[in-house]
Amino acid sequence: MLRLAAASLAGTAIEFYDFFAYGTAAALVLGPLYFPTVSPLLGTLAAFGTFGVGFLARPLGSVFFGHIGDRRGRRPVLIASLLLTGLATVAVGLVPGYRSIGFAAPCLLLVLRFAQGFGLGGEWGGAVLLTAEHAPAGRRALWASVPQIGPPVGFLLANGLTLALSAGLSDAQFRSWGWRVPFWFAGVLALGGLLLRVRLSETPQFRELADRDTRAELPFAEVVREHWRPLLLTAGGLTSVYALYYTITTWSLAYATERLGVDRTVMLGCIMTSVTVSGAVTPAFALLADRYGRRALCLAGTAATALWTVPLVTLLYTGRPVWMVLGFGVAALAFTAVFAVIAAYLPELYEPRVRCTGATVGYNLAGVLGGGVTPLVATAAARGDGPPWGVAGYLAALALLGLGCFALLPETRPATGPEPEAGALTEGAPA
Repeated sequence: MLRLAAASLAGTAIEFYDFFAYGTAAALVLGPLYFPTVSPLLGTLAAFGTFGVGFLARPLGSVFFGHIGDRRGRRPVLIASLLLTGLATVAVGLVPGYRSIGFAAPCLLLVLRFAQGFGLGGEWGGAVLLTAEHAPAGRRALWASVPQIGPPVGFLLANGLTLALSAGLSDAQFRSWGWRVPFWFAGVLALGGLLLRVRLSETPQFRELADRDTRAELPFAEVVREHWRPLLLTAGGLTSVYALYYTITTWSLAYATERLGVDRTVMLGCIMTSVTVSGAVTPAFALLADRYGRRALCLAGTAATALWTVPLVTLLYTGRPVWMVLGFGVAALAFTAVFAVIAAYLPELYEPRVRCTGATVGYNLAGVLGGGVTPLVATAAARGDGPPWGVAGYLAALALLGLGCFALLPETRPATGPEPEAGALTEGAPA
């Protein structure tokens, strides 16, 4: 389990490093470099628009790679998705600016961002199933939470490198070539991740499906036909915590540096502190989920999100690092209470023959509205003077939606003892 968990963690860290490197660049430099013919506000919106394309691609990637995962195994998904995302990320760092090749520059960004999202759409399902399907039932949430530490690690790697470059280079150097270095470094990380993953074994549950030849012929069609309810409810439930996460890690960076005059290096440090908190508390929340249930943690985290939206934007608006760190840190506890347990929760909602597709598509559908749209909506909602109350209202509304969705889902925590039958749930099965 330690070897499997380490390989899974390394892969998700690398893939989310690739994804977050783009988000940071979109907040800081992509607007003026690739959309210089429009106003700064429209340039920022355009840059966040290319950022959102990656989220639109993720559900498509989850359908494609979910089919492979349910038909050919979880292991091929881990290798193919990492390779695709790594190559696309390196290529982003090579795209010339608008002044060099004109309109072709933002078009290339869109294509490569789509490839990034398509690859990441398959990564999450393969990584969490690798640990969840090997783990003992009584500690499944704990072991499945290990890949969930990957996104904070990837974020810290991407933003730590950006922070070092921002501090060590002049503004002109950073905007000219410094921002590209994290994208080039992605190639080295991807190579290391591939070396780890080619040695992994297939999960026992998939081997059993293959031996019995009971694999789904068309997994996505089966999920839509027979498991549409948990698919939609998990997507709706996760949208709010996705929105909160990307409000902090992407939108706030652009808002604070452009509107509040906060230094870029200071703001990166504030955001990285909150993400460090998220990674550190992930195992603790997973242990609570193994003891008290998955749904209970999801409800608690989503309720905390709804209650913290107004304090969050109030503390952000001060522009003072200590207050921003406090606001981001409490928000990190709220979204981590959910993210820490869904790696066990979502797979348990589906029987093994469609598990990779069902869990991955639900997870990535939430990313479209929660992650891809949020920076655009927040930027538009914060155009007036004063604190961005519109952003708080948007986050609170999504949190109320999430509470309703999680309340309608069943609990899935296995009873102590052997693993339950495929698809069996402790409080009833989804319709």
